[in-house]
Amino acid sequence: MRPGILRIGILRGGLEIKQFMRQRESVVFTLMFPVLLLFIFGSVFKGSIAPGVTFSQYFLSGMIASGLVNTGFQQLAIMIPLERDFGTLKRLRGTPISPISYFIGKFIVVFASMIVQVGALLAFGVALFGLHLPQTAEKWFRFTWLVFLGSICSTILGIAFAVIPKNGRSASAVVSPIVIVLQFFSGVFFVFSTLPKWMQDFAALFPLKWLTQGMRSVFLPDSFAVKEVAHNWELSKIAIVLIIWLIAGTILALKTFRWDSK
Repeated sequence: MRPGILRIGILRGGLEIKQFMRQRESVVFTLMFPVLLLFIFGSVFKGSIAPGVTFSQYFLSGMIASGLVNTGFQQLAIMIPLERDFGTLKRLRGTPISPISYFIGKFIVVFASMIVQVGALLAFGVALFGLHLPQTAEKWFRFTWLVFLGSICSTILGIAFAVIPKNGRSASAVVSPIVIVLQFFSGVFFVFSTLPKWMQDFAALFPLKWLTQGMRSVFLPDSFAVKEVAHNWELSKIAIVLIIWLIAGTILALKTFRWDSK
């Protein structure tokens, strides 16, 4: 009997992880680049931005959220066009795999990569920059659903956006500037409430702003919530925005995904 969609997706996920681990340069860059940025920015900006909150702590929250976008959206939006050019997807079309199973496989490799990346960021932050880990079960649960939902959302949006680049060679030039701009606008490199209002309004349209805000609610003291634009963490709104993007991205991905370049 033919395996089901979920079973094929899980098997595909295991294969995706093996293929990813064989690309040593990609593994090092994907997993260690956020740690390198934390070291650079944490070493340069050592001051406090609020009582009991250093810039390093604020920046690490943003880097975890940004890592979700880099590992999911950016990586997939670049790699899928390359897989399409190389004929990888065309060959998969002749197997029992469905687009949904393919999506599940991509989510598995993104989520596994994020677990390793987040672990490295937390260990590095605690060891060198005095990061305070969450002290309550509720905050750890909040952190878990943010990483899980953020990984799914980032994965599906990366798959949906992969139809935009005309070929694999141009994918990086199309995708990377978008991610960099959103990082600057979403409060990853700067305190979000200090940005111009038009930047705040623009960033609020996209998931990264809400992911960074959610991560701040996990790693920064509750007293910092008054520094946010809405003067609270807006956790319910964060979940709603991410779910809306997830639904919209899934619809787009299913409608636009194609196995070959024709």
